[in-house]
Amino acid sequence: MPEELTGTSGPEGVSKPMSEDAFLSAAARPVYNLALRLTGNPADAEDLAQDSLLRCLKALPGFRGDSAPTSWAYRVTMNTWKNRVRAEKRRGFWKTLPLAALFGADHDDEKPSAEPAAPDPALDAALATAEAGEAVQAALLTLDDESRAVVVLREIEGMSYDEIAKTLDLAEGTVKSRLFRARAALKVRLTRFVEGS
Repeated sequence: MPEELTGTSGPEGVSKPMSEDAFLSAAARPVYNLALRLTGNPADAEDLAQDSLLRCLKALPGFRGDSAPTSWAYRVTMNTWKNRVRAEKRRGFWKTLPLAALFGADHDDEKPSAEPAAPDPALDAALATAEAGEAVQAALLTLDDESRAVVVLREIEGMSYDEIAKTLDLAEGTVKSRLFRARAALKVRLTRFVEGS
C-alpha cells in the first residue's frame, strides 16, 4: 500500500512517518526550482537546494503533515536562503559579479566560420525566448530579497497569497503590497529591456 504524502495521520490519530524517498521524490525538483529563481545561479541553487533538503530530512520525523511536504520544504528553503543572504551581507560578499560577467562568457579558442549561417526562424524564436528569460531573471535579481521571494512564490511557483504568507511568516496584506511594488519595479526594468531590443 503506497504511503500518503499529505495525510500522515494513521489509525486513532497516530501519525505515521513519511519515507525519505517519498519526501525527496515530492520535494526535490520544486525546491531546486525555487532555489534557482532565488539565487539566479545553478551552482548556488544546487548548494541551497541540497542544504535545504538535508535540513528537511533531519526534521522529517517531526513533520506533522499540517501542510503539504512541498509547502514545508519551501518554508525551509526560504529560511535557509534568508540566513545565507544575511551571512553573506555581513561578510560583504553579496551582490558580487559572477566570473562570466568579469571575463566574458565565451572563452572558446574556436575561430568563427567564414560563412554566416542561414537564418533559422525556429532558432531565432528560441533565442528570443531565452533572451527574454535571461532578462526576467536579471530583473528578478535586482529586486530586494523579500520582494524577489514574493514574486517567485506567486508568479513562478503559483502559490496563493495565504500560502506565501505562511511560508514567509508575513501578513497576507504585506504579501499583496510587496507583490504590487515588485511587479511595478519589474515592469519598469523589463520595459527598458523591450525598448532596448
